[in-house]
Amino acid sequence: MNTPLPLNPASIATLVHQFYDGVRADPELGPVFDSAIGANWDPHLARMVDFWSTVMLGSRNFQGNVYGKHMLLNGITPDHFLRWLQMFVATTNQLFSTADAEEFQTVARRIAASLQLGFFGEVKVA
Repeated sequence: MNTPLPLNPASIATLVHQFYDGVRADPELGPVFDSAIGANWDPHLARMVDFWSTVMLGSRNFQGNVYGKHMLLNGITPDHFLRWLQMFVATTNQLFSTADAEEFQTVARRIAASLQLGFFGEVKVA
């Protein structure tokens, strides 16, 4: 394992960019994200950095309705959540200490569970 990154705004930006590079290249998730985001990746990545900085560092840079925004998406399946979480866990484990990675993953699983309840009426993957 590489030396874990310290938890700070720069490392969160590294996480977001590395993770979403993988998402964009993923045959299962890439098309879903491309249909939702199109050519607007730079603003999306900036919002994700703000979101994770707010969650993990208390920066309060992010304001928005995560649930409502995602509920507007079409074609989402439980397998998308499983793949997203697998990739997120792998990326956070690669970049951060065990404690920091687990904190990211706890938040991600809570978000996934909430969104799954909204999409499917139950939690299929968390």
